[in-house]
Amino acid sequence: MTSQQPLTSSFQTAASRDGCLPGFLLPPLAVVCIGVLLMLVSLSTTMDPVSAKNQVNESNLTISPIFTPEVQFWAGRIQSWASAAGLDPNLAATVMQIESCGDPLALSRSGAMGLFQVMPYHFTTSDNPYAPETNARRGLDYLKRSLEAAQGDPRLALAGYNGGIGVIGMSESSWALETQRYVYWGSGIYAQAASGASDSPRLEEWLASNGASLCRQAHNRLGINP
Repeated sequence: MTSQQPLTSSFQTAASRDGCLPGFLLPPLAVVCIGVLLMLVSLSTTMDPVSAKNQVNESNLTISPIFTPEVQFWAGRIQSWASAAGLDPNLAATVMQIESCGDPLALSRSGAMGLFQVMPYHFTTSDNPYAPETNARRGLDYLKRSLEAAQGDPRLALAGYNGGIGVIGMSESSWALETQRYVYWGSGIYAQAASGASDSPRLEEWLASNGASLCRQAHNRLGINP
C-alpha cells in the first residue's frame, strides 16, 4: 500500500465502474465468490432487517439526517468507526453515500469492494473485504491519511480518497474528470451535512444523476422496508 495508489475506482455506481488502475488484474472469481458468501453469513447474524427502522430512528443523533435510509442504516456503526479513526462521522457517511450507498456487498468492475469501495491491495490475505468492520477500518484509515495530507481540508481529502493521495498536491485542472466529479458530489454533500441542513440539494442531484440505482441495490440488499 502506498499513498500514491488510489483507494477507490470512481464516483460511479458499483455496477458500472470501469476502473482506474492500469494493468490491475481482478482477483480470481473464486476468491470474490468466497468473500461474498462469507459476507452473506455475516449479514445474517449482524444485520437484522427488522431492526433497520430502529437504527434509522436512533441515527439522527449521530449523522446528519440528509443521508439516505440505506446510509442511515449504518449510522451507529459509522459513528463508532469514525470515532476510532478520528474522523467526522458526516465525512465518513459522505464517502459511504457516494461509494456504495450502504451496500456491504458492492463490487465494482475494477475490483473495489464493500461499503467504502476499497481496492484489493489495501487488504491482507486474512481479511474478509466485505466484512463491514474490516472494510470500514481499511477505508477510513486511508481517508484519515488523505485528510492529514490535505492538512484538514475535506475537499482535498475526498480527491485523495478517489484519485490517490498524490493528487492532493497537484493542480485541480490536472485531476482526472472522475476525481473532479467525485469531489463535486462529495464536497457539496459533506458541506450540507456539516452545516446542519435538513436536506441536501447536492445529494438529490447525485441521486438523479447516477446514485438512485446504487441506492435501490443497497435498499434491497439490506431488506429495508419501503
